[in-house]
Amino acid sequence: MSSLYTRCWARLWQKLRRKRPPVSVERLNYLRRLQKVGGTLGFDQGLCIDRYYIERFLSNYALDIHGYVLEIGDDTYTRRFGGERVTGSDVLHRTGDNPNATIVADLTCADHIPQNTFDCIILTQTLQYIYELPTAIQTLYRILKPGGVVLATIPGISHISRYDLEHWGEYWRLTSLSAKRLFGEIFPPENVGVQTYGNLLTAVAFLCGLSAEGFKQEELDYHHPDFQLLITLRAVK
Repeated sequence: MSSLYTRCWARLWQKLRRKRPPVSVERLNYLRRLQKVGGTLGFDQGLCIDRYYIERFLSNYALDIHGYVLEIGDDTYTRRFGGERVTGSDVLHRTGDNPNATIVADLTCADHIPQNTFDCIILTQTLQYIYELPTAIQTLYRILKPGGVVLATIPGISHISRYDLEHWGEYWRLTSLSAKRLFGEIFPPENVGVQTYGNLLTAVAFLCGLSAEGFKQEELDYHHPDFQLLITLRAVK
């Protein structure tokens, strides 16, 4: 009797398995796509997820943004998070075709920028485009005033920026460990702090090109150390 009962359940189970795919496959059906959903990392739909984390990081360290500040590309974050604490600012760009740029320089060969100049350097999503990372970090250290601060963000889980790849190259994806070690070889190691942002949900959403507006704050703010969508770094000279 027991043997017959077992065989019946076995046959029923096999039928159910043939009729219905595993639950894990059903849940992944949305991901059965070969192109991302959004067109430009989520910018076409609202605030990009990595920008949500960048702004949260800069907000946490807004008091570091004061005095004479250098930012890459434009001065949006200098004005937004520095406000009246900023007494002077410059914008660095690698080529002269950026109307916002007040300094045209490559961080790997920027000897014309005087040393001990800036109180703060805002360096968001830039280091992945620089092949000679140690040389660029040495420049950052040189042009900071003693006690000056670099606030840097670096992509961890991300896709390629086609424009940047074709114009000046895109070389690196770092981890919290490699970022801390790179900066700690030039800045005093005890003055280098690293933090990561992201979780499985936001990493998948970011790769799909979805914006931050489609998620609850607790979903965005949940931190999982194994899904490093964004790496942030604060280094003091």
